[in-house]
Amino acid sequence: MRNLLPFVLLFTFACSSEEPSSHLRPVAQTTEEVPDFSDPNEEVYNVALLIMDGVYNTELTAPYDIFQHTIFRDGIRPMKTFTVAANREPVTTFEGMRILPDLGYETDKLPRIDILVVPSAEHHLDSDLENEALLDFVRKVDEQATFVTSHCDGAFVLAKAGLLDGHVSTTFPSDIDKMREMFPELDIRKDVLFVHDGKYITSAGGAKSFEAALYLAEHLYGDSIARSLAGGLVIDWELEQVPHLVVGE
Repeated sequence: MRNLLPFVLLFTFACSSEEPSSHLRPVAQTTEEVPDFSDPNEEVYNVALLIMDGVYNTELTAPYDIFQHTIFRDGIRPMKTFTVAANREPVTTFEGMRILPDLGYETDKLPRIDILVVPSAEHHLDSDLENEALLDFVRKVDEQATFVTSHCDGAFVLAKAGLLDGHVSTTFPSDIDKMREMFPELDIRKDVLFVHDGKYITSAGGAKSFEAALYLAEHLYGDSIARSLAGGLVIDWELEQVPHLVVGE
């Protein structure tokens, strides 16, 4: 018992100290801790995936997988993918996965964003549409982005921000009527898995988020690259077999 005394005293001191152990304190987010996505290299597409609590796994991971794998293809302008949230506090997906955002649109200096991806989240039909900071971020990115894409109910965010005015769009099949009711001025289509109108690509979401992401890859790189990306994920890809609408074709 005598030999255990120092350990007992040490444990008692640690547990009774008024100052919590440093590894339990929140870590300050300093400038040095911000990941560097500021590379001005025009030979890559900077792709930001917008996340928040309640984001759905598939609508996030499907486009992330397709776009991130472009770095393994030669002879193309690849995509540099990163996640953006309001800040860099952990985000919990609807299914319970915890994610550390790469950047915060309220806290960090953001790089050029060439492609903005808006996956669906649990509150995209209600409270997220009242989040002015979120909507302002989407509007600001839209000014410079080459493409803005949404999956499932992410289209509601684009609509609320005013990005879909005058454009054709779609969303999660069972939410199309709700979107038409909420935004009666918009042209929202059924019976398609994605719509491409101008720089906006909206999709039905779910597992079909892969198809919408593969479409953008084919649009940018050609069908052979798109099929290569699909094959790497064991996905059968033939654009002609996917119900879709490209406005202006």
